[in-house]
Amino acid sequence: MPTNVTAEYKKAEQAFRQAQEPRERLTCLKEMLRTIPKHKGTEHLQADIKTRIKQLTEELAGPKKGAGRKGPSYTVRPEGAAQIALVGPPNAGKSSLHARLTGSHSEIGPYPYTTKLPVPGMLAFEDTHFQLVDLPPVSADFMEPWMANALQNADAALLIVDINDPDCMDHVQAICRRLAERKIILAERWPGFNGGDVRPDRSETDDELADPFQVFLPTLLVANKCELNPDPDEVKVLEELLEVRFPAVATSIETGAGLDRIGPMLFNGLQIVRVYTKAPGKDPDAGRPFTVYRGDTVRDVARLVHKELAEKFKFARIWGSGQFDGQQVGSDHLVADRDVIELHTK
Repeated sequence: MPTNVTAEYKKAEQAFRQAQEPRERLTCLKEMLRTIPKHKGTEHLQADIKTRIKQLTEELAGPKKGAGRKGPSYTVRPEGAAQIALVGPPNAGKSSLHARLTGSHSEIGPYPYTTKLPVPGMLAFEDTHFQLVDLPPVSADFMEPWMANALQNADAALLIVDINDPDCMDHVQAICRRLAERKIILAERWPGFNGGDVRPDRSETDDELADPFQVFLPTLLVANKCELNPDPDEVKVLEELLEVRFPAVATSIETGAGLDRIGPMLFNGLQIVRVYTKAPGKDPDAGRPFTVYRGDTVRDVARLVHKELAEKFKFARIWGSGQFDGQQVGSDHLVADRDVIELHTK
């Protein structure tokens, strides 16, 4: 239903999407509820916001007096250049792939549903790292009830399937359907592969009231166990049979085939930008870049360095994307990969 969404609501919704800490999300939700247009067309969304506020309030309050703990947290704090969720059906080799890529100790077994909780690990690519989070399998019959919450912080997904499984196509469609029921959309579009917004229903000028709890994850289809059937046409056939066209890569944990393609595909697909900082008169810290996305600015980098630095920002000097080395730029200057910036405050 078309609505005249206020600028206040848009700002609160954007802040909610970017928030990572529960307390920060709760503040944004309360502001969304305060500023959302109040009419029949928004009643359902108002109810959703109130439910989320109640859930977060209870989570932050901790267990009630006399009650035992509810168990471990099912969300993983994001680290590295981006958080990538590993999803797939049982026995697709998801945990083995996670262990091979990150060196983690994901539990691996010949039986389904070996993975019970989120398991984080870091995948190195050049001088950056991606956080890969191994999650329990999803099938047409079962999905952990907390799975949607675990995916809230993810920036993308690896959809891992066994290319030799005759039910492979059915598994992919079932996983997409089950996640979509919980407002998690595995998206075909990647900013760096096929351009455009990952969210097909959202634009800067759209006055339609979008669902702020719907998460769109650009998804890479990983056709695993290709050592059993190394015919590359198998992946193409799978892509043609599916109703969605994810970018795809064929991998083998046994031979290592295709594993070295995952890091570059994530880096290019998400349009990661590395920025190195330096103090006046000193060399840049070349081993520890700050990572942002294409289209981000000097201001975004300053926020990553320190919130107070961004608030007191005066100007920056930049080496790389400037017209000349050491050019003075403002906070809205777009940064490019491998830029070096020197931040100055008031």
